Parts: sequence; structure tokens; C-alpha cells
Amino acid sequence: MFRHIITLLVFCCLTCCLITKATADEVQLQANHPERYVVVKGDTLWDISAKFLKDPWQWPKVWKMNKAEIKNPNLIYPGDVVVLDMSSGQPQLSVLRETVTLNPGVVEEPLEKEAIKTIAPNVIAPFLTQPLMIDQGDFQNNPRIIAGPENRVVYANGSKVYTTEIKSEDGLFWHVYRPGKILVDPITSETLGIEAIYLGDARVTKFGEPTSVEIVRTKEEMHKDDKLIKVDDKLLDRFVPRAPDSNIEGVVMNIYGGFGEAGLNRVISINRGTKDGLEVGHVLAINRAGKYVSKDPNKKTTNEKFNMPALKPADTENKTKTATLTNDEKEKANPDLVRLPDERIGLLMIFRTFERVSYGLIMQASQPVNVLDVVKTP
Repeated sequence: MFRHIITLLVFCCLTCCLITKATADEVQLQANHPERYVVVKGDTLWDISAKFLKDPWQWPKVWKMNKAEIKNPNLIYPGDVVVLDMSSGQPQLSVLRETVTLNPGVVEEPLEKEAIKTIAPNVIAPFLTQPLMIDQGDFQNNPRIIAGPENRVVYANGSKVYTTEIKSEDGLFWHVYRPGKILVDPITSETLGIEAIYLGDARVTKFGEPTSVEIVRTKEEMHKDDKLIKVDDKLLDRFVPRAPDSNIEGVVMNIYGGFGEAGLNRVISINRGTKDGLEVGHVLAINRAGKYVSKDPNKKTTNEKFNMPALKPADTENKTKTATLTNDEKEKANPDLVRLPDERIGLLMIFRTFERVSYGLIMQASQPVNVLDVVKTP
């Protein structure tokens, strides 16, 4: 009898897990979704997906896209009509494109339309075209400025400078950068790389030892010993929003743009990258860790803001934050406290990846996003 009860309980648990997973994987439409939508200039793939789907990252499912199509998606243009089809019982989207019938003798000329982007290009453009992070090995080996004309120490637009040797097979066009702060994993204290301060662009005019280079664009003044990194012409600016295939969990490391907190359309970096399975287009949920509260309504807890695992301080700036976080261990062991569930506060889309760090754009935010908020597979 006892074995029968145990078997029944295990069966019920497995059934509940399967039902929960099936519900999570099921594509849900917006309550007020359109039957068709005409794409207009300025739309993004995310905007259109959100008009039809409650979870916009499920875009590949409603297009029946395989992995090859996700890597190289068909483009959508202003004027295209996105149509919802429910004839199979499951939502499916397709595109109707206007066709033009030509009279005899008329030559067809392509319309100059630009395909829509996945997310707002004006927000992420600098993060796509400029170096963001340099591995320590690359930092040591990259070319550097060794001298300028007439012993000048500051170089600007149009300056001719000399660098350590650049080989012809490495190309003509380069970014100039200065190493910034060292990126440290806030959980493990491991060094993840060196953040790059983008200074401008340069073009090789003569290969050799030294190499002659012309500064063609300046964002900030350049100096001797500033580094060069090859322009990456393979960066993706069109990709498919989707959830990762595996469970990935990390934390927010930095918020960009001079803000202490991040909201909609702000760029943040996280401590996970290609080594962890992240790809451009992956969507992650942003969670606020549940706080501990007292079971006794007359008592208050010491940590009312958030709770994370105790951290080892990576630098002096983290001392206050770390001191607060270490209270979590005490509260976890206190039988008079209960931890509230983690709360989803937003969605993040990854648009640029490195081996151990990724950069993403906040697509949804119900609360301000802070450093050390958790990101995970939705």
C-alpha cells in the first residue's frame, strides 16, 4: 500500500512537471492580436512579434523555422503584410508581398526598401560597430600606436601615425581603442576580459614595420600606446528573437549610458557568453530575487531590497553592496524568515556576444533593472 502511494505521488509530480512545461512551451496569442498587419517603416521584428504573441521570443515557432532559417532569416520589408493563420489549430504567421505585373517592354527596377531590423538600430548601433571587450591575450598582441608626426603626443582626425607591424592579410580598416576597466564576474570574481574605450577609426596607408596609418574618424583624442583592433564586418544586425535551447542563468554586470538603474531600451552587460551557449537573438528573463520577510508581522528583516548569494568583493566600489548581500546567508538560516518567490521584472535580448560576456537590450521592464539582478532562460 505504501509503495502504491509513493508511486502515485511520483506519477502526479511528473505529470505536473510535463503539464507545466507544455504550458510554458505553448504559443499564446495576444488578446487583441490582429489577423493581419501591414509593416511600416520604423517597425522592428520585436514590435511585430509583440503585436501577435504574448511571448515575442516564440517568433520561430509561429514561422515554423528550422535552425538554418534562424541563422539566415528571410527579410521583411515595409509594405509587407504579416498574416495570422489558425487553420491548423496552431498559430502560424506568413508574409504576403505585393507583386507588380509589368507591361511588355517595361524593365523591372528593384524598389529601394530597407528590411526592418530586429530591434531599434539607433539604440544599439554604437555597440554593434565599436569594440566593447577585449580578451587579455588579444590586448597583449594587438597593434599599437608607437609614434606620430613631429613628436606629437595627441592625434586627431587626419593625423598620420605609425604602429607596430600590421600584415596586409589583416586588412586596411581598424578601430582604435584604449583599454578600460577589467571586467570581473561579480559571483566568482574571475576576470572575464578588458572593456574597450572606443576612440575612433583608422586606415592603413602602408604596410610594413612600422605600419603607416591615417586616423579617419575621432571620437576621443588618441595617444601613443593606444591599441588597434580589426574592424569586424561579420557583426549581425538582423537576427531572430528566441529563447536559448538550454537553461542559462547569470547576473547583470554593468548598465551603460551613465545610469544607476536601467529601463526600457537600455543596454546592459551580463556575465554569460558564447561559452555558456548564448547567441545573438537569445531572449532572457530578468528576475528580481525574492526578499526575506518575517513570519511575525511585528518584526522587520534587515534586507528589504533584494537577496543574492554572498559575494566576494571584486573591488572597493562593491564593499557596501557585498556587505548587504552577505546578510542573505544569515537570513537563509533564520527559521523565523521566509523567502518570497523571485519576480520577473523584464526581458533582455542579446545582440552581441563574447566568450564570457554578452550585451543585451532591455525589451520589457516593469521595474528598474539593477546590477546583480538575475537573468535566465524564460
